[in-house]
Amino acid sequence: MTGKLDLDPVLVARARELARRAGQPVVDLARSHTTVSVERAVLRLAGVTGADPDGIPWVNRLVDAVAADVGLGHGVAVPVFDALVREGSTDVTLLAQKAAAGSVRFTQPTGRAATAARSAARKAVGAGIRRIDRRRAERDRLVKRHGDPAQRPWIYLIVATGDIYEDIPQAQAAARAGADVIAVIRSTGQSLLDYVPEGATREGFAGTYATQENFRLMRAALDESSKEVGRYVRLTNYASGLCMPEMATLAGLERLDMMLNDSMYGILFRDINPVRTFVDQRFSRQVHARAGIIINTGEDNYLTTADAVDEAHTVTVSQLLNEFFAHEAGLADWQLGLGHAFEINPEVPESFRLELAHALLARELFPDAPLKWMPPTKHMTGDVFRGNLLDGFFNLAGALTGQGILLVGMMTEAVVTPWLSDRDIALQNVRYVLGAAGGLHEDFVPAPGGFIRRRANQVLGEALDLLERIGEQTLLTAIAEGTFGIMKRPADRGKGLDGVAAHEADYCNPATDILEAAA
Repeated sequence: MTGKLDLDPVLVARARELARRAGQPVVDLARSHTTVSVERAVLRLAGVTGADPDGIPWVNRLVDAVAADVGLGHGVAVPVFDALVREGSTDVTLLAQKAAAGSVRFTQPTGRAATAARSAARKAVGAGIRRIDRRRAERDRLVKRHGDPAQRPWIYLIVATGDIYEDIPQAQAAARAGADVIAVIRSTGQSLLDYVPEGATREGFAGTYATQENFRLMRAALDESSKEVGRYVRLTNYASGLCMPEMATLAGLERLDMMLNDSMYGILFRDINPVRTFVDQRFSRQVHARAGIIINTGEDNYLTTADAVDEAHTVTVSQLLNEFFAHEAGLADWQLGLGHAFEINPEVPESFRLELAHALLARELFPDAPLKWMPPTKHMTGDVFRGNLLDGFFNLAGALTGQGILLVGMMTEAVVTPWLSDRDIALQNVRYVLGAAGGLHEDFVPAPGGFIRRRANQVLGEALDLLERIGEQTLLTAIAEGTFGIMKRPADRGKGLDGVAAHEADYCNPATDILEAAA
């Protein structure tokens, strides 16, 4: 017998091996390609900052200029630092400004010039990575000083006003009310911007723009709250969309603690090209691994478009793939906030038992991962009394199955933007359930041969069957056929494909070299 579900360890090992077989060709693809966002992230580590009068970051202007002169396939670091060496300068931002004005031309150097450029690039990028290392060490000191929350799951709460200066007091109020993790929801549509906005922003749409300055402001505010409440309050944002590697880099530089970073979410729900996404996510996860950031994956989103019972196995398959991709990129188990959700129609007979089976399956498959448990949204109707009860059942399922990160459900979820009073009631619900039943997972053991065990083993078996099929047809084909979230996304279509390039023989990425050497 293995765990509370009596999962066959041979089948579990087989599932991981099939996930490796399905994922390895994608890793090989990512290792042999680059993107404009990967190259921009490299230059951000090297010190490029700021934006032009139109708000377009200088790093975008610089990468575009290099791509126009020599292409992306060599990487931008060597051409950029070759130009700096030739100019006798170390100011990479000034070089970007000159490139935007058309006063600098880039070439791919050879011989001693290439060696000098590689050395200069590695030195500059290494300084950026050392800054990330310092921010990670700073987090470790603050956690030791202020302490972690006394209980699991961590309570995860969202702010999303659109105005960073309104988000800050709301986030601090949430911390006082018991939130352990604050997630600043990103402005609608930002994932499709192929640049990162600059500076503090005050106008967002159903969320606040993710920028380096906004990261800095919120992290500083939550550091104040950590002192006040006597526990380290974590900050979450997004490393997804067309600027995934840059978001990961900025998060590391500004000491964010968690980032939403799913391997397929942008493909399925934002129609971003699959190759672009997989290349970007590998680099972003390498940065997260170095920065000590916990990733949150997006399997819960599949159940907003597909049936949560019929397609439960696709969540398990995605979790196994996300685990493989994360480990390959250097992330440890404690950094894997794998996603799943409480999204079964409450009218379905035995819906709560089904939810328990799915949640416990995730918990036992990934015993060392801080799973992120998502509240009901799809079947919220606007009936606030029913919604609050449904959230209570969600909280209870989390307590029974030992979830790691519990996103606070609102009784008006997915109907209207919740009021602050809605949040207070939702937190009361969480506090009551966790206070009354927070340790119940120690006592909860499904009956041998009973409904919950049978259902969990059924889902695992269906996941194995699907992984077998994916291995036969390739993951990119499976995505193109609508296997996940019923979204069909071919590999030769989608936004951002024109920003992908295959490596040339002399491709150089000093950031990847440093990160992989350490891993």
